[in-house]
Amino acid sequence: MDICPKCGLPKQACVCEEIAKSEQRIQVTTIKKKFGKLVTLVSGIEKGIDIKKVAKDLKSELGCGGTIREGTIELQGDHRRKIKPLLVKLGFNEDSIASE
Repeated sequence: MDICPKCGLPKQACVCEEIAKSEQRIQVTTIKKKFGKLVTLVSGIEKGIDIKKVAKDLKSELGCGGTIREGTIELQGDHRRKIKPLLVKLGFNEDSIASE
């Protein structure tokens, strides 16, 4: 049986990721890239969270492409209205998500 090094509980009962998700301060913004293309930026996801898994889940739910650059998830298109419910569905606290 594997033991979590942070909390000392078995991996199946580990709550480290849920605790980390409730402590995040996430900012959702959009920027214009080349040729007027809009990109949605999701920043503020810090240590303790698998950012690659979050990005993969968001891209599959939204049906868009994207990448991770310098700790920020970049999603192709304007998804400001759709991001918050998806992040809440992934386990993040609704009050900690701010969008422009």
